[in-house]
Amino acid sequence: MAVVPTSTDRIRFRPYRDGDVALVTELFADEHARRFYPEMIDERQCQMWIDTNRERYEADGFGLWAIEDRQSGSFLGDCGFTFQDVEGHRRLELGYHLTATARGRGLITEAGRACLDHAFDDLRQSWVCSIVDPENTPSIAVAARLHEWSKVFENQHGRLRMLFWTER
Repeated sequence: MAVVPTSTDRIRFRPYRDGDVALVTELFADEHARRFYPEMIDERQCQMWIDTNRERYEADGFGLWAIEDRQSGSFLGDCGFTFQDVEGHRRLELGYHLTATARGRGLITEAGRACLDHAFDDLRQSWVCSIVDPENTPSIAVAARLHEWSKVFENQHGRLRMLFWTER
């Protein structure tokens, strides 16, 4: 069973659930998000996103969690973990996505820090990374605030990416 990270002053985490497809569709609807996630073009793709994360909760005990404003309950995006292939190693990646209306307020950095604490304290991980497209400057800024080290690497698809990571 998946255990969500501890809530922060401004956000709370929850597993994705039935009925979240419209929220995920909105999450990836703006021009910036579409640039980096062009496959998220319809509700079927968004439902698959939710289903995959729910499967991860069962298989791994984590996935990407929906994040909500603690006061209003409004959906802000998602933040959490997936396993990724990094230079031939299976690594825990901290990923995050924020709705257009929630950007620019430090919310995803706050969520990311809570997730890192969860990874090290509760999941007993020793290495967590974030993989970012080198053209996604807002995501690079977040990853630079969250992680201790960074470098450019070539992913399993032969694309250059920024790798940010923290070790404990």
